[in-house]
Amino acid sequence: MRDDLTIVLAGIGGYGEVYLQALLDEPRRSDCHLLAVVDPVPDRSPRADELRRRGIPIHASLEQFYSTATADLAVLSTPIHFHCPQTCLALHHGSAVLCEKPAAATVQEVDRMLEEERRSDAFVAIGYQWSFSPSNLRLKHDIQSGLFGAPRRARSLTLWPRSRAYYTRNAWVGRQHDDTGRWILDSPANNAMAHDLHNLLFLLGDAPGRSAVPRELVAETYRANPIENYDTIAVRIRTDSDVDLVFLASHAVSEVSDPAFLLEFEDATVEFAGGNAPIVAFRDDESVRTYPSPNSAPQATKLWASLEARRAASLPACGLPAARAHTVCVNGIQESVPEPIVFPADHVAEHILSGHPLLHVPDLPRMLRECYSHHALPHELHAPWARPGRSVDLRDYCFFARRA
Repeated sequence: MRDDLTIVLAGIGGYGEVYLQALLDEPRRSDCHLLAVVDPVPDRSPRADELRRRGIPIHASLEQFYSTATADLAVLSTPIHFHCPQTCLALHHGSAVLCEKPAAATVQEVDRMLEEERRSDAFVAIGYQWSFSPSNLRLKHDIQSGLFGAPRRARSLTLWPRSRAYYTRNAWVGRQHDDTGRWILDSPANNAMAHDLHNLLFLLGDAPGRSAVPRELVAETYRANPIENYDTIAVRIRTDSDVDLVFLASHAVSEVSDPAFLLEFEDATVEFAGGNAPIVAFRDDESVRTYPSPNSAPQATKLWASLEARRAASLPACGLPAARAHTVCVNGIQESVPEPIVFPADHVAEHILSGHPLLHVPDLPRMLRECYSHHALPHELHAPWARPGRSVDLRDYCFFARRA
């Protein structure tokens, strides 16, 4: 593999701007160059004219790009329901792939991507940035080495308010499937907070590049917003090694709690309070080891790591095998509660967030923080609006069977 690697970037709006900024502005990266970008509406990007001035071609589709060229790495920052076909297309044309999270909407799509990867001499990396953070990778290594003893329980909480502007910014946000029936399953667990659910599974995986395997789950999903899918999620997941995970997240809140997690082991507890706080391991209430915040690594770390993996013909820290467990859980959540419960109208209020209406449940932050503290789901703490879904067996789970 030559030193000067070529990149095609699909999607230059939204999160794609992070990749675009890194590729256009990083002064030290003379070992790669942006060959082309792909976006059906490129002028939504404030840097579209700059791309044209630099002579970087803009294509309307990935198929159009591959009809005349190829690239060493395809970076996909596109909607969820495009991840599988675009990844398979890129692999077919010899490109390694860095695909934004999640891997895909359904487990059968992830398995199709895995099969295409096996036929290729390239890899697929999935852009869960904490899984490329040196801090998190050191923590994962220490967990695997048995430093803290066997894992027992783990939990995560994130509260991120999202206004009506968030839910009207495109045609697929908040939807279970598109107008043609393709699964999207957009939700906090499969989009904004997908990182946090995946992180619990990834840290507890039994090998580098692997995640804990979910065995069963029961979920609670709710919505305050007029959307197809849920804006609030509480789920209990049991892994095949009997570790109990609780994941809590909501957009229907007016208070912010950045992603936090707590891992309980036989001999220690590992806690991350969120933001720029360090990850701290405690034994007998005394700190025994600290790690920098997983947020301390620049967001473009996963891009540079993927380029290095391509150059070295090695595997990425987080690929499809690691990301598959998250998709299995997301599919299981949808099967546990096929139609989210609508919060009772007398529990919902309206707030203005950055000039836009925000529907929220005033008591929800307190309840979810209490759930986090007690490693519980809302129905277990008798929240008046709470109702659990059915238990879902995830052993050998390989197909999301609900009909669109």
